[in-house]
Amino acid sequence: MLFDSHTHINNETYDEKSRQELIQAIEASDVSYVMDIGFDLESSVMAVNHAKQYPWCYAVIGCHPHDTNKMDEATLIMFKGLAKKPKVQAIGEIGLDYYHNHSDRDVQRYWFRRQLQLALELSMPIVIHDRDANDDVMRILKEEGVFSKNRTGQFPNHPDGLPDARLLMHCYSGSREMAEQYIKLGATLSVAGPVTYKNARKTVEAVQAIPIDHLLIETDAPYLTPEPMRGKENRSPYVEYTARKIAEIKGISYEDAALITCYNAKRFFNIE
Repeated sequence: MLFDSHTHINNETYDEKSRQELIQAIEASDVSYVMDIGFDLESSVMAVNHAKQYPWCYAVIGCHPHDTNKMDEATLIMFKGLAKKPKVQAIGEIGLDYYHNHSDRDVQRYWFRRQLQLALELSMPIVIHDRDANDDVMRILKEEGVFSKNRTGQFPNHPDGLPDARLLMHCYSGSREMAEQYIKLGATLSVAGPVTYKNARKTVEAVQAIPIDHLLIETDAPYLTPEPMRGKENRSPYVEYTARKIAEIKGISYEDAALITCYNAKRFFNIE
């Protein structure tokens, strides 16, 4: 039982034929659940539609920092409406990206805050994109009250007793120290294919420090294909290789790694 906590069946690179081939591959695999992650209004609508069509699919809606130059208040109102649709489980992927800078940084920060405020208003989980913006992401999360007692008090504590802010750092690639800080504040961290790469020492060290019940796995498909599939377009069934790497790092069986991360994702996204 595998849970791909972050993928993009809604990616604009797919035509309908390739999208249907991908869906068939998921249905023939050991993947039991998939989160289809929005990155703008159109892709969020598509994710909601996929969640309606496929019992194993759930939606996350929001505007990626790359696309915040297309955001306005009317779009935010539409996101609020989408958030109330069946099987929409979180707001995301939202955050900051200072590597590509496809949108002005001030614009990114403004719409990051506005979407955080929407998630807090609706008491919904939040999926974060953070690339080369660690300090600003952490500062804004704190300033907006994501780790406040008011927020964490809305959710049961993690099994280890730490608070749960229902905040997911997607495709975590930061330091061990930052991972430990996020865990104490109430975050959950997700790792993707890069943890399988030979040069992934920093991510491996972070995974060693992350308690297993704070950890999810993902593909971020069609990107970040894990070993041994590098060179191919990524897809949800390849989350198996990330699960196997987590098992190796944590010294547990593959079956336990798959089961525990699946349970964690169901808990995080409020899936029965």
